[in-house]
Amino acid sequence: MTVIKNIVICGSGCGEAENGPVTKSNTENGTEYKVYPIRWLVLAIFVLYSASNAMQWIQYSIIQDTVVKYYGVSDLAVYWTSMVYMLVYIPLIFPASYLLDKTNLRVTTLIGSFGNCAGAWLKVMSVRQDLFWLSFLGQTVLAFAQVFVLSIPPRLAAVWFGADQVSSACSIGVFGNQLGVAVGFLITPMIVRAQGSIEQIGEDFKFLFYLVAGITTLLFVLIVLFFKAAPPTPPSSAAEKCAAMDSNFLQSLRKLATNWNYLLLLISYGLNVGVSYAIATLLNELVLRYYPGANEDAGRIGLVIVVAGMLGSLVCGIFIDKTHRFKETTLTVYAASAVGMLIFTFTLDCGYIGVVYFSSIFLGFFMTGYLPVGFEFASEVTYPEPEGTTSGLLNAGSQVFGIILTLLFEWLLGKFGDRWANLSMFILLAVGTVITAVIKSDLRRQAAEKKT
Repeated sequence: MTVIKNIVICGSGCGEAENGPVTKSNTENGTEYKVYPIRWLVLAIFVLYSASNAMQWIQYSIIQDTVVKYYGVSDLAVYWTSMVYMLVYIPLIFPASYLLDKTNLRVTTLIGSFGNCAGAWLKVMSVRQDLFWLSFLGQTVLAFAQVFVLSIPPRLAAVWFGADQVSSACSIGVFGNQLGVAVGFLITPMIVRAQGSIEQIGEDFKFLFYLVAGITTLLFVLIVLFFKAAPPTPPSSAAEKCAAMDSNFLQSLRKLATNWNYLLLLISYGLNVGVSYAIATLLNELVLRYYPGANEDAGRIGLVIVVAGMLGSLVCGIFIDKTHRFKETTLTVYAASAVGMLIFTFTLDCGYIGVVYFSSIFLGFFMTGYLPVGFEFASEVTYPEPEGTTSGLLNAGSQVFGIILTLLFEWLLGKFGDRWANLSMFILLAVGTVITAVIKSDLRRQAAEKKT
């Protein structure tokens, strides 16, 4: 965990005026740790902010054929509007993690939210057919903002929530990103009509971009007014110990680089998330291969994958909080993701799009539901290293895998067809399952709580 700046360890009445009435948590070793109701407002604002950024990630790729028609660019250029999120993340996660480590949640969230708002308004100005470069610039700014989103959930959960709610809170935080992707899958094909004229498509883009820019502006104002860095007192003994520690970013990196359990998780997590990025980015092309004109269905299938994953995230988060079986849950969810990919592969060309919807539910529940499980397992095997650093590196690894696997998937799709492309993704998930099985269940954070 990381240093929590400006925390005052004080008496039972401290902070109540600012944060509302105190909800008491479990008593550990004679010390009564407190959680505050405002933690739910902080979490809710973050979820909406995360969603507003994620919904724009897939905004162009899910209507890839329409973007090619309107802007006159190549398929690959459209796919890069998605992959730029991954590319920008890789070099920027290190300074972003350092900033999160040395400041607090409020500072980094304000920076990210401002970038989120600025990127959305750049896209408002890019509706003209010769301004695809400006749209791409807007996506790049949004990718910069994403760096201050993806690694926040485990940190926010640890800073604000008690030991019996950390995994659930982390799952809800990740839920925000999934919610945004789901909304992007759903509303983009509904608003931007694939069969419309060039003028109609332009008007549709204008409406979509103004809508998103208005939402991101409102969320930036809410963050300025209501998003807080930390509660007055730590919510658990583990959080208290981390608050008292002096964190060294480079030293944390060195420790993580020699933690074999974490390095194995870094690879397996990257494979899982990289495959999900590849499927999401090329989903429109996959569906239209067998179901011509089903542009809205492609969006809805993406929605089904993500919504099922949101449910999977919540179920897994609650299960881990109740059982603390991190390794077993991670391995089971990973193996089920591989099975889901296999089912999706052999049902895609069945001729009944309803069957594709059902196979997507299974795939999404486990593959997308894996995200918070991996985060929390990483926090356990690396405690007391900062969650912002551990989750940031996990995300950086997944961005690298995401770019490589998206390009590989596109090449396999064009060269050998969807069957072999999808089977290749299944093989990678099977390899990831084996790697996960090798990871030792070294639950350091749980051990610290038990000692206390």
